Amino acid sequence: MSHKTQMNGSGKSSGGILPTKQRNEDLGRSKEAVEGRPLAKKNTDMPNSRRALNRGSESSGLDRVRQAAKQDKEKRFTTLLHHVTIQQLESSYYSLKRKAAAGVDGMTWEEYGEDLAGRLANLHGRIHRGAYRAQPSRRVWIPKPDGRKRPLGIAALEDKIVQHAVGRVLNQIWEEDFQGFSYGFRTGRSQQDALDALYVGITRKKVNWIIDLDIRSFFDKIGHDWMIKFVEHRIGDSRIVRLIQKWLKAGVMEDGKWFETEEGTPQGSVISPILANLYLHHVLDLWVKAWRRKVARGEMIVVRYADDAVLGFQYREDADRFLEQLRERLRKFGLELHPDKTRLIEFGRYATERRKKRGEGKPETFNFLAFHPHLWDEQQDRVLCRNPKDNRQTAGGQAEGHSAATAQADARGNSKHGRVAEVGGSGLFPIPCHSGQ
Repeated sequence: MSHKTQMNGSGKSSGGILPTKQRNEDLGRSKEAVEGRPLAKKNTDMPNSRRALNRGSESSGLDRVRQAAKQDKEKRFTTLLHHVTIQQLESSYYSLKRKAAAGVDGMTWEEYGEDLAGRLANLHGRIHRGAYRAQPSRRVWIPKPDGRKRPLGIAALEDKIVQHAVGRVLNQIWEEDFQGFSYGFRTGRSQQDALDALYVGITRKKVNWIIDLDIRSFFDKIGHDWMIKFVEHRIGDSRIVRLIQKWLKAGVMEDGKWFETEEGTPQGSVISPILANLYLHHVLDLWVKAWRRKVARGEMIVVRYADDAVLGFQYREDADRFLEQLRERLRKFGLELHPDKTRLIEFGRYATERRKKRGEGKPETFNFLAFHPHLWDEQQDRVLCRNPKDNRQTAGGQAEGHSAATAQADARGNSKHGRVAEVGGSGLFPIPCHSGQ
């Protein structure tokens, strides 16, 4: 595969694998159109009509960036920082969670808003003078469903604001590059959409084997040098690149001690999911797309949500070859598959019958976004899922930042994509089918 093939994807969905859904064309405006947040107490010098005008101007500028990225996949953007305006910073401030824990600065959302206009003007000036300094993340440990703990980095409030504003600019470009089978942490896409895509792939393609993919400690192992190379593929504004470098090198604070971060990106920071998607776009998604087109003998599907991915294959030989070559691919970028959580299992319409003929037990299950595609309902010709609360031992592969309860509530509550109904009180659920299919 050529360097050009690896580094430049079309950003289009592969036909027949993903459910039809509207493209995410208006990343910025849709977000602000429903915001409707009140003004901060001491920030009443700007009337609502003027704010609306400014926000409209901001959105039109970002729309032009997105159109340019869409029209020219080779274009490098050399002047982007001017899109990070005071109005953009203000919008980012109001997009943050008001009750979120404070970072190392101890600053809460409410406290920062007491002199919002003055603080944002000062922050804007420091960003554009090059005087802005990223602060280390405050590290806390949160429990995982399997009883272990994972680190979470809580950024300082100003870092959250700047990361959100810069991330919004960068997403105008990268959203035009990302592949259709990537769902995690993307505006307008949800866990429900990923489950829909998995349903369509499993039921409409010849899928007999599933690879349940798990990259070991992905967020902790992201290579900074590779990350900057991937950023610079499309971003030629050195000021934006330096901001990203500052966030990567800011380090973490734990129990009053500062620790350097030579690799990885803190889970919990605003910019981390965006950078993680970019990293996997170049390391995994473009490579998978090329492998499916050039190497696979049979049909193949892929659905990725953050660092969780499920791949389906028609032939066992393709699945074995893919796993072997993927290990080599990931090693080049300092990553590895988790030896216990990454599994190749027999699955599909005929898995039960084939395993019975061979004298083997029932097909195994796998975990994707807090649901376990578990059985095939032969009467209704559909896949069933098990709520992971019924089997906590296999819950280790759930998507970053989402609990089992959150994923289940997301799937149940998103009625426009179909319903997830309980089956016979057994904890089994049909994978939801997109309503338009």
